[in-house]
Amino acid sequence: MKQLAFGDKTISRPIIQGGMGVGISLGNLAGAVAKEGGVGIISTAQIGFREPDFYDCPMDANIRAIPLEFQKARAIAPKGVIGFNIMVALNGYKECCEAAVLAGADVIISGAGLPTELPKYVEGSKTLIAPIVSSKKSASVILKLWHRKYKRTADFLVIEGPMAGGHLGFSKESMEEYLENGYDDYYENEIRDIIAVVREYEDRYQHKIPVFVAGGMGQYEDLERMRSLGADGIQVATRFVTTKECDAPEAYKERYLDSKRDDIKIVSSPVGMPGRAIVNFFMEQVLEGKKFPPKRCLNCLKKCNPAEIPYCISQRLIMAASGQVEQGLLFCGANAYQEQELTTVGEVMRELCGENR
Repeated sequence: MKQLAFGDKTISRPIIQGGMGVGISLGNLAGAVAKEGGVGIISTAQIGFREPDFYDCPMDANIRAIPLEFQKARAIAPKGVIGFNIMVALNGYKECCEAAVLAGADVIISGAGLPTELPKYVEGSKTLIAPIVSSKKSASVILKLWHRKYKRTADFLVIEGPMAGGHLGFSKESMEEYLENGYDDYYENEIRDIIAVVREYEDRYQHKIPVFVAGGMGQYEDLERMRSLGADGIQVATRFVTTKECDAPEAYKERYLDSKRDDIKIVSSPVGMPGRAIVNFFMEQVLEGKKFPPKRCLNCLKKCNPAEIPYCISQRLIMAASGQVEQGLLFCGANAYQEQELTTVGEVMRELCGENR
């Protein structure tokens, strides 16, 4: 595989490990991926949930945990590319970005909204930045805004399609349209259009802007298919959950391994966004209309009204990350049911790059 430049570093395998919160992709997984020549990503979503004062001061706990998890990853991969996924939709977005830069992050990947002010938060640092986009429109808006307001462009870009896990950057209607028309024939046209937008900014700034495609990526054939469309690599999340190095508890990994295709559904998060999850006992109750009023607010999402939501997303993600897999929220990618055995990050990386053939 040809090496790909990431600032003053390079990656030997064109794989970004997707950020998975809460507590699924932390320092151990990110470090392992970076050591294998990919980009290791730590999710900042309630990253401090194990800190003793988390429930009293969640923001303080999260900011404190950012350098701790980064140092853990850096110890595993001293020369690797390691960074953070930071959601725009979270309260404390600015503070998390600044803490990631201060920790020494090589990259920040940002989605769940357009990261309009991200360039300001990394100014003067070596931290590379990448928006997550799902359409030509969103790519055009964010790249145009960064160019006009900050006189800079993305260092790389992630396209996240409708087969991804967790919160999805599509309306319910758009999701149905994509799934009805077929991913390969329909969304790939969007990927080509987004890459064409990126090429305009490559020409304008006279430097390469690598593009990675996420959502349903898990095989070498996916990497080759995305390359044929003009992408440089893929972002993969679900495949790494069932590795020994993943930060998730064993019960969480086993629930992935036990899942069947029919267990994976498009669900609505408490703030109305579509998401993809494994239907467990908790989600069955939610789908039947049962509500679980939060006992306390952890002030996580900007657009959340605790008095109106059917359940607290942070609470349920934390429960899952703590091993309570039938009572927690189990976000996953569309192909999670394909995972059959516990493996290692090294083995997944070799499979993704076709090295076992």
